[in-house]
Amino acid sequence: MNSKTTILLVEDNPDDEELTRLAFEQNHISNTLTVARDGAEALDLLFGTDGGCGGCRPNVILLDLKLPKVDGLEVLRRIRGDERTRLLPVVILTSSREEQDLIASYSLGCNSYVRKPVNFPEFVEAVRQLGLYWLLLNEQPKS
Repeated sequence: MNSKTTILLVEDNPDDEELTRLAFEQNHISNTLTVARDGAEALDLLFGTDGGCGGCRPNVILLDLKLPKVDGLEVLRRIRGDERTRLLPVVILTSSREEQDLIASYSLGCNSYVRKPVNFPEFVEAVRQLGLYWLLLNEQPKS
């Protein structure tokens, strides 16, 4: 896949981060992967601590919901509330099975909601499909 595109993974669980990296590797997804390990770090990467535009302009954000410091729904709310980031594709990638999380995520403007499969082969396949769609097929407006 195109190595010029960037993926922002917002994930606090080191095991899930490693599984995601392995799934990318197995699917030959060589795009730059930037990882934020909590919601505050994700917001800092996107907006910068001084309120200015951060250096991270990902082509897609894979966002977990259950995060320390700032939860995923608040991160999504801020992404959609800022003119600089409101059009960025945000895929909720979570283990949450709570219907209210699904509804809140779509209400706040997520582009997709994917539950993390429990076993690794299914997770690898889910990542392959995400990569194909969001990195190859999806058309995005020029920023």
